Amino acid sequence: MRKQYHFRPSRNGSYAWDVDRLVTLSASLAPKAIALDQIAELDETYWFSEGDTPSCRAIAEHFKLMMAADLQYPIILCAEGRLMDGMHRITKALAHGEQTILSVRFDQTPEPDFTDIQPHDLPY
Repeated sequence: MRKQYHFRPSRNGSYAWDVDRLVTLSASLAPKAIALDQIAELDETYWFSEGDTPSCRAIAEHFKLMMAADLQYPIILCAEGRLMDGMHRITKALAHGEQTILSVRFDQTPEPDFTDIQPHDLPY
């Protein structure tokens, strides 16, 4: 799997979570089915930042990742139910007409690995 991070805005950049660490931390959580309708990020510009117009090439790159995604692995949600990992799996499930997807949810959201960082400054 390629190196990935989950980002959320911080005061001076972004909070960033290493997805490999999130997978490890969530390994003991029991997967549960969640309705795709409950995933707010499906109706947000999740892969594209504000003002970033998605090109057809960028969409095609996400499409390739979506098609390669393995639905046997649960998506990861924070304690508030927001997505931390798994949007390519979610969009694949949606495209295939699924109503639910496996998920794990933290009782307490892990601390970020990086604070006030720019995505291009992270190790990939």
